[in-house]
Amino acid sequence: MEIKSILFPTDFSEGSAEALKYAVEFAKKYDAKLYVVHIIYDVAKASGWYVPHISMDKLYQDIQEGAKKELDNFGVEELSGIKNIERVVITGIPHQEIVAFANNKKVDMIILGTHGRTGIDRILFGSTAAQVVRNAPCPVLTVRLPKY
Repeated sequence: MEIKSILFPTDFSEGSAEALKYAVEFAKKYDAKLYVVHIIYDVAKASGWYVPHISMDKLYQDIQEGAKKELDNFGVEELSGIKNIERVVITGIPHQEIVAFANNKKVDMIILGTHGRTGIDRILFGSTAAQVVRNAPCPVLTVRLPKY
């Protein structure tokens, strides 16, 4: 098995922080490039609602700037030992963008955290991790928060 590149999508949650540990270990072990990606959920794209473009463009620009700063600060200590890292912010529907990124960059593995949504959240939003597992072009490692 050869792992040259790893995709680590993050939403900056506690689950992502837990999964980051695995992404770092795999990247170090295989000397792999690590893509750290945050996807800004595009509500208009997902819902099909019409939203005036001027206000949405400005809103997404502001969100993207904030997300880029957050991504630059996310896991700084853990990621310090990784030689080859690329941070990317994308706007879209998370599971679709993760799969598209994995296809475009031909990544060898995806590592992501799970949230364990239940009830109405799961019905409305589904599971990004489950959608990625179903549609990814490569192996996917999902990481749950430990139960204490």
